[in-house]
Amino acid sequence: MQDALEKLQEQVASQAVALRVLEGENKVLREKVQFLIKRLFGRSSEKLDPSQLQLMLEVLGDSEEPPEDEPPPPPSSSKPRAPRARKPRLPEHLPTEDVIIEPEEVKEDRSAYERIGEEVAQELDVVPARYFRRRIIRPKYKKKSVRTQAPLIAPLPPRLIDGGYASAGLITDIIINKYLYHLPLYRQEQMFARHGIDLSRKTMADWVEATANWLCPIYEHIRAELQRSGYLQADETPVRYNLAEGGGSGQGYFWVYHHPPPPGVKGGNILFEWHTSRASACMKVMLDTFHGTLQCDAYAGYGSFAKGRDQLTLAGCWAHARRYFFEARDEKPALANWFLHQIQLLYKVERQLRENACGPQERMARRASESGMILRRIKRVLDKKWQQPLPSSRIGKAITYAMSNWTQLMRYIEDGRLEIDNNRVENAIRPTAVGKKNWLFIGHPDAGKRSAIIYTILATCRLHGIDPWEYLHDVLSRLPAMKNTEVDQLTPSNWLAARRKAAA
Repeated sequence: MQDALEKLQEQVASQAVALRVLEGENKVLREKVQFLIKRLFGRSSEKLDPSQLQLMLEVLGDSEEPPEDEPPPPPSSSKPRAPRARKPRLPEHLPTEDVIIEPEEVKEDRSAYERIGEEVAQELDVVPARYFRRRIIRPKYKKKSVRTQAPLIAPLPPRLIDGGYASAGLITDIIINKYLYHLPLYRQEQMFARHGIDLSRKTMADWVEATANWLCPIYEHIRAELQRSGYLQADETPVRYNLAEGGGSGQGYFWVYHHPPPPGVKGGNILFEWHTSRASACMKVMLDTFHGTLQCDAYAGYGSFAKGRDQLTLAGCWAHARRYFFEARDEKPALANWFLHQIQLLYKVERQLRENACGPQERMARRASESGMILRRIKRVLDKKWQQPLPSSRIGKAITYAMSNWTQLMRYIEDGRLEIDNNRVENAIRPTAVGKKNWLFIGHPDAGKRSAIIYTILATCRLHGIDPWEYLHDVLSRLPAMKNTEVDQLTPSNWLAARRKAAA
């Protein structure tokens, strides 16, 4: 009887232990489900409400040790924003058409009235796109005194599409609509049809391909400039594409490389590369001859490519590290918010450096004195938490990410050229993300290369503040008559410099 009782007690104790383990696993799973629900259906912004952030800082202060976990502070009403300066209702640079409406009494006897002022009401109007036919007429001549001479006729200027009727202006418009305003070619086909123009998407696709081939030498000049820069930011974004055989679709990637300009300077270069995989070998064309620092996220492909390459140094991204702690706020609010506050202090230093347009040397010195102290504080707490068992949780993943990439995350204070994060190259990728919602996938693997060329040109124009329509129209008008040795004059940076010199 006693033996049976002891055995029963052992079973109860064992079941109690198993129950506690299951409760713990259940808690983690429920938190993950809630997290995924918020990611799918909640707000996607990672920004903290200013009033909540202020309240959090008052609770946490600047203490080196994070407080024990406690419930998050209650939400408070946001402070009213300062009123923005009122902008003119309509831009002053727009062409203006004045319509004067006179009172009927004045029209009958103008001499009896004296004008003492006026009241002006404005409205914005639009005239639909105007398409017109340009006839290039080349008269033929023959010399009167020589009967056997062949007729004389002026040569036809070189054109983008031999034997076609596409002008530089029409092709520019198609490309801008597709790659800047994300209008697929089938929608543009419908737009042309409303004007009575029969222009198929197949014809337009052929024109886009031919134009990308014309722009390819400029694309390669941009690549060469990036390879000589000594500092690149890199990221990649997935894009679906049609499989050539058997139907269906595959997963391709735009690999993006960006060289940020010096502090306070507008410009820089950016380059998109198309690959049908995410393997580290995709970086070979761009980075085999590159010597310097590559700033990127913690994707293993970058580390695999850099292994054994002494000329290539990897730098980390604090925006990615912050993202992990942000995602852990609901799970461990006090600890996650402490790390977020420290990272915010790092960004405060960077904001001051940008506002003062500090150069690389000054940035390195101020980072060493101001950011270095914050980073040492973060590292001490990471070391302490790292020694404790880390559960399969979001806060555990955040600490693991920071510890595993700490050497790379520290690079930016050692080199004044580097940024604290990779956000600039991520911003450059956003137009492709918007476009994917409209055109959904790339029609053929080969189309990825021409899309990469055109995205490179448009994104680089954006960095330099160049009107992409003006740039493309001018470049596409000149390219057919230029020599290969002259094409480097047409990179966005050189094109803009020539425009400014001509205007001076």
